[in-house]
Amino acid sequence: MKKWKIACIVLAVTLLGTGVYAATVAAGGRDDPLVTLSYLERLFRPEVEQMAEDAVDDYSGEIKDALNDAIDERAGTAAFKVVTMSRGQVLTGRVGCEIMLRIGTASVANGDPGLIDTTDGSTLDSGGALVTNHLYMVTIDTRSVTATAGTVKLLVKGPYSVK
Repeated sequence: MKKWKIACIVLAVTLLGTGVYAATVAAGGRDDPLVTLSYLERLFRPEVEQMAEDAVDDYSGEIKDALNDAIDERAGTAAFKVVTMSRGQVLTGRVGCEIMLRIGTASVANGDPGLIDTTDGSTLDSGGALVTNHLYMVTIDTRSVTATAGTVKLLVKGPYSVK
């Protein structure tokens, strides 16, 4: 009878051990891992969120710089720039370029209508002289202003080139 009890205990321990082993192997492993909700919430999600934040931080500066460069290239800068020209130099603006004569004399180099005088609401045709402290706008691409004094200073906002 004693052998019988020992055999039953050994059998029960073996079955229990085999069941525990089978449960742990079936529960997950390298090929089929078991993932719990608490693991996802406490460990995995914060790691993924941190990785995403790092990636956004890495690229946000690059994207911001590229966007600012594209805006500056397409529309010019948002602030007026002081442009100094010598007699005979020509400033050519693109649509939306704003020009204000501050020092010297200059005239519209080409085209009718040349520039729009936004100060008094008139147009300035080819050959017309710019008035000091009046704000002019280029409304047709390639309209230009020629410096007619030794030194001319303009305030310019928007896309332009000087030759």
